[in-house]
Amino acid sequence: MSPSPPPPLVRARRPCAPALAPALGDTELAIAADALALGQWARVRTLLAETGGDWDLRGHRLTVLATCPGSAAWAGDWQLAEPDSGDAATLLAVATVRLALRGESGHGTAAKACAAAARMLPDDPTPWLGALILARRTGTADESAYAFEQIRARHPDHHHAHHLMTACLADHRPGGTDGPANPVHDFAARAAARAPADSPLALLPVVAHAERYRVRAAAGLAPPDPADSGHWSTHHAQQVLRAAFDWWLEWEGEDHPRGKIDLNFLAHATFHEGRMAEAAALFQRIGPHRTPAPWSYAGRDAEGAFRAARETALRRACAHGDR
Repeated sequence: MSPSPPPPLVRARRPCAPALAPALGDTELAIAADALALGQWARVRTLLAETGGDWDLRGHRLTVLATCPGSAAWAGDWQLAEPDSGDAATLLAVATVRLALRGESGHGTAAKACAAAARMLPDDPTPWLGALILARRTGTADESAYAFEQIRARHPDHHHAHHLMTACLADHRPGGTDGPANPVHDFAARAAARAPADSPLALLPVVAHAERYRVRAAAGLAPPDPADSGHWSTHHAQQVLRAAFDWWLEWEGEDHPRGKIDLNFLAHATFHEGRMAEAAALFQRIGPHRTPAPWSYAGRDAEGAFRAARETALRRACAHGDR
Protein backbone atom coordinates (compact mmCIF):
# COMPACT_ATOMS: atom_id res chain seq x y z
CA MET A 1 0.00 0.00 0.00
CA SER A 2 1.48 3.32 -1.03
CA PRO A 3 1.52 6.03 1.64
CA SER A 4 -1.16 8.69 1.50
CA PRO A 5 -0.02 12.28 0.95
CA PRO A 6 0.82 14.49 3.94
CA PRO A 7 -2.14 16.20 5.60
CA PRO A 8 -3.00 19.53 3.94
CA LEU A 9 -1.36 22.63 5.26
CA VAL A 10 -3.54 25.15 7.02
CA ARG A 11 -2.29 28.69 6.80
CA ALA A 12 -2.30 30.00 10.34
CA ARG A 13 -2.42 33.70 11.02
CA ARG A 14 0.07 33.21 13.78
CA PRO A 15 1.83 29.99 14.75
CA CYS A 16 0.98 28.88 18.25
CA ALA A 17 3.78 29.37 20.71
CA PRO A 18 5.62 26.16 21.57
CA ALA A 19 5.34 25.08 25.16
CA LEU A 20 7.27 22.57 27.20
CA ALA A 21 4.58 20.35 28.66
CA PRO A 22 6.15 17.12 29.98
CA ALA A 23 2.78 15.38 30.05
CA LEU A 24 2.70 15.62 26.22
CA GLY A 25 -1.06 15.98 26.03
CA ASP A 26 -1.88 13.41 28.74
CA THR A 27 -4.55 15.40 30.58
CA GLU A 28 -4.99 12.89 33.40
CA LEU A 29 -1.25 12.91 33.99
CA ALA A 30 -1.11 16.71 34.07
CA ILE A 31 -3.89 16.78 36.69
CA ALA A 32 -2.16 14.15 38.81
CA ALA A 33 1.16 15.98 38.55
CA ASP A 34 -0.43 19.20 39.79
CA ALA A 35 -1.98 17.27 42.68
CA LEU A 36 1.32 15.59 43.57
CA ALA A 37 3.09 18.96 43.70
CA LEU A 38 0.60 19.81 46.47
CA GLY A 39 1.23 16.54 48.29
CA GLN A 40 -2.00 14.90 47.11
CA TRP A 41 -0.57 11.50 46.25
CA ALA A 42 -3.95 9.73 46.35
CA ARG A 43 -4.71 11.03 42.86
CA VAL A 44 -1.42 9.55 41.66
CA ARG A 45 -2.35 6.21 43.22
CA THR A 46 -5.61 6.21 41.25
CA LEU A 47 -3.87 7.22 38.01
CA LEU A 48 -1.29 4.44 38.25
CA ALA A 49 -3.94 1.86 39.14
CA GLU A 50 -5.85 2.85 36.00
CA THR A 51 -2.67 2.70 33.91
CA GLY A 52 -2.20 -0.97 34.73
CA GLY A 53 0.29 -2.92 32.64
CA ASP A 54 0.59 -0.49 29.75
CA TRP A 55 4.32 -0.29 30.32
CA ASP A 56 5.10 2.55 27.93
CA LEU A 57 2.32 4.67 29.39
CA ARG A 58 3.29 3.73 32.94
CA GLY A 59 6.93 4.62 32.32
CA HIS A 60 5.95 7.95 30.76
CA ARG A 61 3.66 8.84 33.62
CA LEU A 62 6.10 7.89 36.36
CA THR A 63 9.06 9.70 34.82
CA VAL A 64 6.94 12.86 34.46
CA LEU A 65 5.58 12.58 38.00
CA ALA A 66 9.13 12.14 39.29
CA THR A 67 9.99 15.63 38.03
CA CYS A 68 7.27 17.30 40.12
CA PRO A 69 8.48 19.54 42.96
CA GLY A 70 8.80 17.49 46.13
CA SER A 71 7.93 14.24 44.37
CA ALA A 72 10.43 12.16 46.35
CA ALA A 73 9.17 13.52 49.66
CA TRP A 74 5.52 12.96 48.76
CA ALA A 75 6.30 9.46 47.47
CA GLY A 76 8.02 8.79 50.79
CA ASP A 77 4.88 9.87 52.65
CA TRP A 78 2.81 7.59 50.43
CA GLN A 79 5.12 4.68 51.15
CA LEU A 80 4.90 5.30 54.88
CA ALA A 81 1.11 5.22 54.64
CA GLU A 82 1.10 2.17 52.37
CA PRO A 83 4.38 0.27 52.82
CA ASP A 84 3.24 -2.59 50.55
CA SER A 85 2.54 -0.30 47.58
CA GLY A 86 4.80 -1.10 44.66
CA ASP A 87 3.55 2.03 42.92
CA ALA A 88 4.73 4.19 45.81
CA ALA A 89 8.11 2.43 45.81
CA THR A 90 8.51 2.90 42.06
CA LEU A 91 7.63 6.58 42.17
CA LEU A 92 10.06 7.03 45.05
CA ALA A 93 12.76 5.20 43.06
CA VAL A 94 12.40 7.28 39.90
CA ALA A 95 12.10 10.51 41.90
CA THR A 96 15.26 9.61 43.83
CA VAL A 97 17.04 9.02 40.52
CA ARG A 98 16.08 12.55 39.49
CA LEU A 99 17.43 13.89 42.78
CA ALA A 100 20.69 12.02 42.22
CA LEU A 101 21.08 13.46 38.72
CA ARG A 102 20.68 16.95 40.20
CA GLY A 103 23.27 16.22 42.87
CA GLU A 104 20.66 16.29 45.64
CA SER A 105 20.93 12.61 46.56
CA GLY A 106 23.56 9.91 46.37
CA HIS A 107 23.76 7.63 43.35
CA GLY A 108 23.90 4.61 45.64
CA THR A 109 20.69 5.68 47.35
CA ALA A 110 18.95 5.96 43.98
CA ALA A 111 20.23 2.58 42.83
CA LYS A 112 19.00 0.93 46.05
CA ALA A 113 15.58 2.52 45.65
CA CYS A 114 15.31 1.13 42.11
CA ALA A 115 16.35 -2.32 43.28
CA ALA A 116 13.80 -2.24 46.11
CA ALA A 117 11.00 -1.30 43.72
CA ALA A 118 12.07 -4.01 41.27
CA ARG A 119 11.82 -6.62 44.03
CA MET A 120 8.30 -5.47 44.89
CA LEU A 121 7.14 -5.46 41.26
CA PRO A 122 9.20 -8.14 39.48
CA ASP A 123 7.20 -7.93 36.21
CA ASP A 124 7.33 -4.14 35.94
CA PRO A 125 10.09 -2.68 33.73
CA THR A 126 9.71 0.79 35.26
CA PRO A 127 12.09 0.36 38.23
CA TRP A 128 14.68 -0.82 35.72
CA LEU A 129 13.89 2.24 33.60
CA GLY A 130 14.89 4.30 36.62
CA ALA A 131 18.09 2.27 36.86
CA LEU A 132 18.81 2.86 33.17
CA ILE A 133 18.24 6.62 33.48
CA LEU A 134 20.71 6.61 36.38
CA ALA A 135 23.29 4.45 34.59
CA ARG A 136 23.02 6.54 31.43
CA ARG A 137 24.34 9.54 33.34
CA THR A 138 26.44 8.11 36.14
CA GLY A 139 27.16 4.45 35.44
CA THR A 140 29.16 2.32 33.07
CA ALA A 141 28.26 1.00 29.63
CA ASP A 142 27.85 -2.47 31.15
CA GLU A 143 25.44 -1.15 33.79
CA SER A 144 23.36 0.57 31.13
CA ALA A 145 23.29 -2.57 28.98
CA TYR A 146 22.25 -4.72 31.96
CA ALA A 147 19.38 -2.40 32.91
CA PHE A 148 18.25 -2.27 29.28
CA GLU A 149 18.18 -6.04 29.00
CA GLN A 150 16.14 -6.26 32.20
CA ILE A 151 13.62 -3.86 30.67
CA ARG A 152 13.49 -5.78 27.38
CA ALA A 153 12.92 -9.03 29.26
CA ARG A 154 9.71 -7.47 30.61
CA HIS A 155 8.67 -5.36 27.61
CA PRO A 156 10.70 -5.99 24.43
CA ASP A 157 9.59 -2.82 22.63
CA HIS A 158 9.94 -0.36 25.52
CA HIS A 159 10.06 3.04 23.81
CA HIS A 160 11.86 5.15 26.43
CA ALA A 161 14.45 2.45 27.08
CA HIS A 162 15.32 2.21 23.39
CA HIS A 163 15.76 5.97 23.20
CA LEU A 164 18.08 5.88 26.21
CA MET A 165 20.19 3.05 24.81
CA THR A 166 20.41 4.84 21.48
CA ALA A 167 21.82 7.87 23.27
CA CYS A 168 24.25 5.64 25.20
CA LEU A 169 25.58 3.98 22.06
CA ALA A 170 25.83 7.29 20.21
CA ASP A 171 28.28 8.51 22.85
CA HIS A 172 30.86 5.92 21.84
CA ARG A 173 33.73 7.08 19.63
CA PRO A 174 32.54 10.55 18.56
CA GLY A 175 34.99 10.57 15.67
CA GLY A 176 33.97 7.17 14.31
CA THR A 177 32.16 6.55 11.07
CA ASP A 178 28.46 7.35 10.83
CA GLY A 179 27.62 4.63 8.32
CA PRO A 180 25.14 1.79 8.84
CA ALA A 181 27.81 -0.31 10.58
CA ASN A 182 28.18 2.18 13.43
CA PRO A 183 26.93 0.45 16.62
CA VAL A 184 24.19 3.00 17.26
CA HIS A 185 22.84 2.81 13.70
CA ASP A 186 23.02 -0.99 13.76
CA PHE A 187 21.19 -1.07 17.10
CA ALA A 188 18.45 1.26 15.86
CA ALA A 189 18.00 -0.60 12.59
CA ARG A 190 17.71 -3.97 14.33
CA ALA A 191 15.24 -2.61 16.90
CA ALA A 192 13.08 -1.11 14.15
CA ALA A 193 13.20 -4.32 12.12
CA ARG A 194 12.13 -6.64 14.94
CA ALA A 195 9.37 -4.37 16.31
CA PRO A 196 5.72 -4.79 15.21
CA ALA A 197 4.78 -2.93 12.04
CA ASP A 198 2.83 -0.27 13.93
CA SER A 199 5.54 0.33 16.56
CA PRO A 200 7.04 3.83 16.77
CA LEU A 201 10.42 2.13 17.13
CA ALA A 202 10.34 2.36 13.32
CA LEU A 203 11.52 5.95 13.89
CA LEU A 204 14.47 4.93 16.08
CA PRO A 205 16.99 5.16 13.19
CA VAL A 206 16.14 8.88 12.92
CA VAL A 207 16.76 9.25 16.65
CA ALA A 208 20.13 7.54 16.20
CA HIS A 209 21.18 10.11 13.59
CA ALA A 210 20.14 12.97 15.84
CA GLU A 211 22.05 11.51 18.78
CA ARG A 212 25.16 11.12 16.67
CA TYR A 213 24.88 14.75 15.63
CA ARG A 214 24.61 15.71 19.33
CA VAL A 215 27.78 13.81 20.17
CA ARG A 216 29.78 15.03 17.17
CA ALA A 217 28.76 18.65 17.71
CA ALA A 218 29.72 18.44 21.39
CA ALA A 219 33.14 17.12 20.35
CA GLY A 220 33.63 19.95 17.85
CA LEU A 221 33.35 17.56 14.90
CA ALA A 222 30.13 19.10 13.55
CA PRO A 223 28.98 22.72 13.36
CA PRO A 224 26.47 24.01 15.93
CA ASP A 225 23.82 24.51 13.23
CA PRO A 226 22.55 21.10 12.05
CA ALA A 227 21.68 22.59 8.64
CA ASP A 228 25.36 23.39 8.05
CA SER A 229 26.69 19.99 9.05
CA GLY A 230 25.70 17.91 6.03
CA HIS A 231 24.65 15.33 8.61
CA TRP A 232 21.26 14.76 7.00
CA SER A 233 22.42 14.80 3.39
CA THR A 234 24.28 11.47 3.36
CA HIS A 235 22.76 8.59 1.44
CA HIS A 236 22.23 6.60 4.64
CA ALA A 237 20.53 9.50 6.43
CA GLN A 238 18.22 10.16 3.50
CA GLN A 239 17.23 6.50 3.31
CA VAL A 240 16.47 6.44 7.03
CA LEU A 241 14.48 9.65 6.85
CA ARG A 242 12.39 8.56 3.88
CA ALA A 243 11.52 5.24 5.52
CA ALA A 244 10.60 6.98 8.78
CA PHE A 245 8.39 9.57 7.11
CA ASP A 246 6.63 6.90 5.06
CA TRP A 247 5.99 4.97 8.28
CA TRP A 248 4.48 8.07 9.85
CA LEU A 249 2.18 8.61 6.88
CA GLU A 250 0.86 5.07 7.23
CA TRP A 251 0.74 4.62 11.00
CA GLU A 252 1.25 8.02 12.66
CA GLY A 253 1.48 6.50 16.13
CA GLU A 254 -0.50 9.37 17.63
CA ASP A 255 -1.92 7.18 20.40
CA HIS A 256 1.51 6.38 21.81
CA PRO A 257 2.20 8.25 25.07
CA ARG A 258 5.59 9.43 23.79
CA GLY A 259 4.51 9.96 20.20
CA LYS A 260 5.16 13.70 20.33
CA ILE A 261 8.81 12.99 21.13
CA ASP A 262 9.12 10.95 17.95
CA LEU A 263 7.43 13.72 15.95
CA ASN A 264 9.93 16.27 17.25
CA PHE A 265 12.85 14.11 16.15
CA LEU A 266 11.27 13.53 12.74
CA ALA A 267 10.43 17.22 12.25
CA HIS A 268 13.99 18.19 13.25
CA ALA A 269 15.42 15.78 10.69
CA THR A 270 13.12 16.65 7.82
CA PHE A 271 13.64 20.38 8.38
CA HIS A 272 17.42 20.18 8.40
CA GLU A 273 17.41 17.90 5.37
CA GLY A 274 15.43 20.61 3.57
CA ARG A 275 12.09 18.80 3.19
CA MET A 276 9.94 21.81 4.05
CA ALA A 277 6.50 20.46 3.09
CA GLU A 278 7.08 17.32 5.14
CA ALA A 279 8.47 19.30 8.06
CA ALA A 280 5.48 21.66 7.96
CA ALA A 281 3.05 18.74 8.14
CA LEU A 282 4.91 17.36 11.14
CA PHE A 283 5.00 20.72 12.92
CA GLN A 284 1.25 20.95 12.58
CA ARG A 285 0.85 17.52 14.15
CA ILE A 286 3.20 18.51 16.99
CA GLY A 287 1.15 21.59 17.82
CA PRO A 288 2.35 23.09 21.12
CA HIS A 289 4.17 19.95 22.27
CA ARG A 290 7.76 20.98 21.67
CA THR A 291 10.27 18.72 23.42
CA PRO A 292 13.81 19.76 24.46
CA ALA A 293 15.43 16.95 22.46
CA PRO A 294 16.64 17.25 19.78
CA TRP A 295 16.15 21.03 19.44
CA SER A 296 18.56 21.74 22.29
CA TYR A 297 21.40 19.71 20.79
CA ALA A 298 24.71 21.49 20.16
CA GLY A 299 23.87 23.86 23.01
CA ARG A 300 21.04 25.58 21.16
CA ASP A 301 18.06 27.25 22.79
CA ALA A 302 15.40 24.60 22.26
CA GLU A 303 12.41 26.92 22.18
CA GLY A 304 14.10 29.39 19.85
CA ALA A 305 15.33 26.66 17.52
CA PHE A 306 11.92 25.02 17.40
CA ARG A 307 10.10 28.27 16.75
CA ALA A 308 12.49 29.37 13.99
CA ALA A 309 12.29 25.99 12.24
CA ARG A 310 8.52 25.85 12.52
CA GLU A 311 7.95 29.32 11.16
CA THR A 312 10.39 28.76 8.30
CA ALA A 313 8.88 25.40 7.33
CA LEU A 314 5.30 26.71 7.38
CA ARG A 315 6.22 29.86 5.45
CA ARG A 316 8.12 28.01 2.72
CA ALA A 317 5.54 25.26 2.42
CA CYS A 318 2.69 27.73 2.13
CA ALA A 319 4.60 29.85 -0.39
CA HIS A 320 5.22 26.76 -2.49
CA GLY A 321 1.54 25.83 -2.28
CA ASP A 322 0.48 29.28 -3.55
CA ARG A 323 2.38 28.85 -6.82
